[in-house]
Amino acid sequence: MNKQILLDSRPEGLPTSSTWKFQSVEIPEPKDGEVLIRQHYISLDPAMRGWLRDVKSYIEPVAIGSVMRAGTVGEVIKANNHPKYKVGDFLSGWGGVQQYSLTDGKGYFKVDPTTAPLPKYIGVLGMPGMTAYFGILNVGELKSGDIVLVSGAAGAVGSLVGQIAKIKGCRVVGIAGGKDKCDYLVNELGFDAAIDYKTENIYSGLKKHCPEGIDVYFDNVGGEMLDAALAKLRMHGRIVICGAISQYNNTGKVQGPSNYMSLLVNRGTMRGMVVFDYVKQYGEAVADYSKWLQEGKIKTKEDIYEGIENFHETFLRLFSGEKLGKLILKVIE
Repeated sequence: MNKQILLDSRPEGLPTSSTWKFQSVEIPEPKDGEVLIRQHYISLDPAMRGWLRDVKSYIEPVAIGSVMRAGTVGEVIKANNHPKYKVGDFLSGWGGVQQYSLTDGKGYFKVDPTTAPLPKYIGVLGMPGMTAYFGILNVGELKSGDIVLVSGAAGAVGSLVGQIAKIKGCRVVGIAGGKDKCDYLVNELGFDAAIDYKTENIYSGLKKHCPEGIDVYFDNVGGEMLDAALAKLRMHGRIVICGAISQYNNTGKVQGPSNYMSLLVNRGTMRGMVVFDYVKQYGEAVADYSKWLQEGKIKTKEDIYEGIENFHETFLRLFSGEKLGKLILKVIE
């Protein structure tokens, strides 16, 4: 049987257990030109919360009654005259929160588990890695000597953004929640400094660690942190809007920046970043990451939990901060 998690209702605020429906259905058989994938790992990302909203966005919302959308990696166990993939291939794509997925292969790509562990293909070599790479380099227009601030810095995207900026010769300050995460940023990932938003005032922390201001702010959080970063923006500073996890579960109005006039005064820019815009360039990022991983210049941490039945509790770790690095659910039995 194929265990699945379906969207049962659209949540107001933080998703509850009633947001989802668990079901078991027969494992499907591939039709001509299709493959059946036994999924090993499912990627859990903050963007998934946005996909639950029935509003106009960069991607269609998840439909009520359908399998919850998610990035996945797994093995082809059946193939029916597929022109590209065969039994034994490992594929990464959008299989959703279920143990088995049926696909014609569109949107999937082959991965090699002997080159890197499978979880890395939905982390540093998957959507989070692509987001960090093109977000900081293309949208952030990063250059050597920049002072870079990253929020959500201990997460899958933020941790990579900071490390890329260090590789490119920048000063990097991360914002994270808790001493352990801040120590991880500085002592393991090589950030120059970290601000603990749980115990430090953001404005005071920026005054201490970024006295000359900020050239690039990579925003994963929004709200107060975005406002504080705007106040410290240097001339021709750039802000990359990747996410706003502090606002995703709001039941009222989204908290917007009151310091936006800093963009005018400092001739700054603030641009949104959607990773799907860079699909044709993913190979470039994978090549660089592979090199950096081999050289020990990039470090990653995968926070893996087991059991599709534990999807809801694991998913909530994205918003409680009870995780470090890339959050992943192992669903193979």
